[in-house]
Amino acid sequence: MDYVLTIFLGYLIGSIPFSYIVPKLVDIDIRKVGSGNVGGTNVMRKMGGVIGFTTMFMDGFKSFIPMLIGRAFFKWDIYLAMLFGFAVCIGHIFPLFLKFKGGKGVACTIGTFTAINGLFLPIFLVFWFTITILTKYVSVASLVSLAVITTLAFEEFGFIAGLLFLSFLILNVVMHRTNIDRLLHDKENKTNLIEAFKKFGNKEN
Repeated sequence: MDYVLTIFLGYLIGSIPFSYIVPKLVDIDIRKVGSGNVGGTNVMRKMGGVIGFTTMFMDGFKSFIPMLIGRAFFKWDIYLAMLFGFAVCIGHIFPLFLKFKGGKGVACTIGTFTAINGLFLPIFLVFWFTITILTKYVSVASLVSLAVITTLAFEEFGFIAGLLFLSFLILNVVMHRTNIDRLLHDKENKTNLIEAFKKFGNKEN
């Protein structure tokens, strides 16, 4: 029963669409601009780096904060905690409140990983920022950075727990399949982080 309730709660929390709610506060429907994806990257491209990263961190907190509470007060082990985190990712990707059309789950994934080991966030960000600045491809930066964390997880937590991290990576690869296809055909959208942080609340499509 604990596992069923954990999955249900995680899915409901994951379904809270911060990347939709924040732009909507200034009358922008993020589903109708840019790529149409309800995720932090699309928000960043359209509204600037500050707002984009705000929504990314809020999406990450959906898994991070409840997992900290669960581990501290309800004695969740790593398996139950990551099950919750996976359910949050599924809720984010297929949100109940947006007709099951959400983001791709990167922020929720790194929120989950960070709740297991706080060092994973700075490691992720170093790789993510470096790769994004050098290539301008957020999708590449996200997947490579998650792959680095997954590799470290195998070394730190062992094979079985490492498989849990791997399941998140596989989920993210699947959700980025169209990005991968565009990369292979040199059609992937680029993001200039420096320019993004110069923009704040720009409503242009």
